[in-house]
Amino acid sequence: MVLQGEEGELTTPSARVLVATAVPAERDAVAGAFPGGTVAVRLPGAGLVRVPDGPDLLAAGVGPALAAASTATALTAAALAGTPYDLVVCAGIGGGFAPEAPLGSLVVADAITVADLGAETADGFLPVTELGFGTVTHRPPESLVRGISQATGARAGTVLTVSTVTGTAARAAELRARHPGVLAEGMEGFGVAEAAAAHGVPVLEIRAVSNPVGPRDRAAWRIGEALAALTEGFGKLTPVLESWNPHDR
Repeated sequence: MVLQGEEGELTTPSARVLVATAVPAERDAVAGAFPGGTVAVRLPGAGLVRVPDGPDLLAAGVGPALAAASTATALTAAALAGTPYDLVVCAGIGGGFAPEAPLGSLVVADAITVADLGAETADGFLPVTELGFGTVTHRPPESLVRGISQATGARAGTVLTVSTVTGTAARAAELRARHPGVLAEGMEGFGVAEAAAAHGVPVLEIRAVSNPVGPRDRAAWRIGEALAALTEGFGKLTPVLESWNPHDR
């Protein structure tokens, strides 16, 4: 598969980092941290843009399945072009567990965990790993998580991936009880991580908190503030990504 820009074929990318967001608004918020604009890249089924001397930015779609498929497409295309990525970053806005992750704050995952892949039983929920197969958690490189937390002020903790966004206090309490150290939830991280793992590429997840996890109160959402925090955060973490050794897994 050949990657092509608006002016024709693109050769070696200026960066080997792929940032996957759910929707274009999040992708554009990340792009706002980099001067010079973006170049569109032709990629089947996904909206990919390239930042000159920066990362590739992918609007991968909402939910773990579509995010995994889109990310895998981008990773495969880059590998076939001879320009494989060194790192995949799932980024976007998400729900934060109060009070640890307040509105407008940044969270970096030290564990990317799928919350609802498993089985409901009379004794409670069993993750798929307790059924004898599968994976429920991917762990980003510790040194990179540490560096990003120090550079941006992001709190490090578990970020859950859910297929159904939490909308009740009872569900929020259940997730907190099952996942000590949880800070946030999103809908794409685990899918992006599965695609990255299949290619042997390390993964990160960074979330800016737009709403509290629990009862849905749209009046309390701060999407604009969260997108601005995402832009600011990426402006601060770029030096960390540039200095990170890809062999430090």
